[in-house]
Amino acid sequence: MQVLQIAQANRLSQFGSVSLDGTKLHANASRHSALSYEHAGKIEAQLKQEVQELLALAESADQRELSEGLSVPAEIARREDQLAAIATAKAKIEARAKERYAREKAEFDAKLKAREKRAAKTGRKPGGKPPAPPSEAPRADDQVNLTDDESRIMKVAGGGFDQCYNAQAMVDTETMLVVVSAVTQAANDKQQVEPMLKKLHALPEGLNAPASLLADTGYFSADNVDTCHQAKVEPLIATGREGHHPHWKERFSEPAPLAASASAVDTMKHALKTQAGRQQYALRKQTVEPVFGIIKSVMRFRQFMLRGLVNVGNEWTLVCLAWNLKRLAVLHPQSVQRA
Repeated sequence: MQVLQIAQANRLSQFGSVSLDGTKLHANASRHSALSYEHAGKIEAQLKQEVQELLALAESADQRELSEGLSVPAEIARREDQLAAIATAKAKIEARAKERYAREKAEFDAKLKAREKRAAKTGRKPGGKPPAPPSEAPRADDQVNLTDDESRIMKVAGGGFDQCYNAQAMVDTETMLVVVSAVTQAANDKQQVEPMLKKLHALPEGLNAPASLLADTGYFSADNVDTCHQAKVEPLIATGREGHHPHWKERFSEPAPLAASASAVDTMKHALKTQAGRQQYALRKQTVEPVFGIIKSVMRFRQFMLRGLVNVGNEWTLVCLAWNLKRLAVLHPQSVQRA
C-alpha cells in the first residue's frame, strides 16, 4: 500500500484502470505425494491385512524362529502410524467432498428452478436432459497431498498437471504496479472477481476506485459482470476466445447501435467491439501478463518455499512487493522529469 501511495504522490498514475489475471505457481510439494481416495482405501485394506498377519506371527513366535532383524511390535507400530495418516487423509477428502456437495447442490437447485420457470413461461417441458443431482460421497479420484494438503492438482502451462496454487494479481494499467494480490486453491479464475474487488475497495481513497477492470475469458460470467457494476467498475471481460488474424476492416469498424433493452452482458460485449473498447482491452496483455513473466523469468520465482494457503499468500504478497519496488525504481526517474 505504501508503494502505491508513493506512486500516487509522485503523480505516476491515476489508478483509473486495472487488469486482473492469475498464474499457476508450483507448491512446495510433489504431485507424486498426492493420495487419491480410491488408492487410500486399497492401501488401508492392505495395511490392516498385514497387521493381522503380524499379530498372528507374534502369537506363534515362540514356536518358530523369526527372521533376523524382524521386530514384530515395531512393524505393527509402523503400520498403525500409516493407518492413522491414511485415516486423516481420508477425513480431509471427505470434508472437501461435503463442501463441494454444498456448492453443487446450490447450483443444481438454481438450474432446476430455472427449468421450472421456463416451463411455466412457455407451457411446455424444457428440452435437453434435466441436470443430474450431485453426490455427497467422495469421488475415487479425489486427492489430498501428504506434503502440503492445502495445495491442489492444477493444469499448468505447456500441458500436464502439477501440485500448485493459483496466484492472482490486479495490476494498474498505467504503471504495472500490483494493486491487489491473493492466492487461491481454485484452479478456475471465475470465482475470483468478487474477492479481489473487495480487497481493492479496502485500499485507501484514490487507490480503490478504478473506472474499469480488464480480464480474460476465464473470469467471464453474468454474475461477475453484475458484481463489477455493483462495485461501480466498468467490466471489460472477454466472453470467448477470438480467432487469430481477423480481417483488417474489423479494426476500423464500429458495431451497430445497442438496443435500449440490452442486458449488462450485452452492453459489455458491445463495448468490447468498439474501437475504444478494443484499444482499452488490449492493455490487459501489456500489463498483467508481463508482470507474471518477469516475476517467473527474471526474478526466478516459480515455486513457493512455504506450505499452507495462509503462508503462501504471505509469500506471494512479498513477491509482489518486491516487484513493485523494482518497478518503482524504474518509474521514479519519470516522476522527476514530470516535476
